[in-house]
Amino acid sequence: MIAITVTILIISALACFYRVIAGPTVPDRLVAADTIGLLLALVMVLLAYRYGLEPLYDVALVYAVLQFADVLIVAKYIERGELHL
Repeated sequence: MIAITVTILIISALACFYRVIAGPTVPDRLVAADTIGLLLALVMVLLAYRYGLEPLYDVALVYAVLQFADVLIVAKYIERGELHL
């Protein structure tokens, strides 16, 4: 069951990747990239559960937090045209 779920999530990530490439606007591309990051973090969690790799939970959590921060930074850059941290 987990293998089917992981396969569906990967197919969904590939569909989002199409939106990253062909998105009509930059915000559409940014949302699609954020969705890909979320789906891949979920795949990591499911694989950690399936194979009993508890440290992978921490890796998935750190990846999701950093990916969220990255999206905020890029959105701020797109909005203002410059980046002041």
